[in-house]
Amino acid sequence: MVLGRLSTARIGRLGLALALVLSGCASDPKDPTAGWSPNKIYSEARDEAANGAYDKAVTLFEKLEGRAAGTPLAQQAQLEKAHAHYKAGEPGQAIATLDRFIRLHPASPALDYALYLKGLASFNDNLGLLGRLARKDLSESDQKAAKESFAAFKELVARFPESKYTPDARLRMNYIVNSLAKSEVNVARYYHSRGAYVAAINRAQTAINEFRDVPALEEAMFILYRSYDALGMKDLRDDTLRIMQRSYPKSEFLGQAGPGASKRPWYRLW
Repeated sequence: MVLGRLSTARIGRLGLALALVLSGCASDPKDPTAGWSPNKIYSEARDEAANGAYDKAVTLFEKLEGRAAGTPLAQQAQLEKAHAHYKAGEPGQAIATLDRFIRLHPASPALDYALYLKGLASFNDNLGLLGRLARKDLSESDQKAAKESFAAFKELVARFPESKYTPDARLRMNYIVNSLAKSEVNVARYYHSRGAYVAAINRAQTAINEFRDVPALEEAMFILYRSYDALGMKDLRDDTLRIMQRSYPKSEFLGQAGPGASKRPWYRLW
């Protein structure tokens, strides 16, 4: 009787184990690309990306990296996988892939493209042409990402001045610099509006000291002027006004500076 019960229990356990094995086999479908050549995998991956199926494209490019390891096609797969991540709105994965590519292939003829794509992915936005840049205010976005984007574009411009990607990188760098300056000015304006004049002076000076020849500095100077005036620091106020008059002789802010100027806050539209 005892032997019978033990035998039944053992059989039950064996049956359960067999069921789990069969279940595992059933959930592991056959790889449909098993018989494909690397070129076919590449072609299919490109088609998926062209159709907007970036998740499928990434999977195929990863398979291609393994199948064509050590060949130029594997390097191309890495780059196109990064681009698929970027288009899918996955900048972190795109940057990780590009960093790996740059580390493993420092002499690649496509290194300029890798740096350019890293700049785009770090910026984390579909920038497009300059007209689209003008409609996107980076100063409201992640400044850390903007600085990383600038660093990638700067490396591209420095190392590959003749690259076809360099002119666009320069435009984006100019846009990023002005947007970073504008971010500092936005904070300075906020502090001034709250009556925190010392903090406003500090942020306006940060913009003036760290950036050159960008439009946002015109308002930074005016915030300095208004903050010094509010604190009764007349000498610094007057010095700032003279610099404004010399640097921005046609500035609209000058109409709100000096004796008799309107005291209505310039940042109010009503």
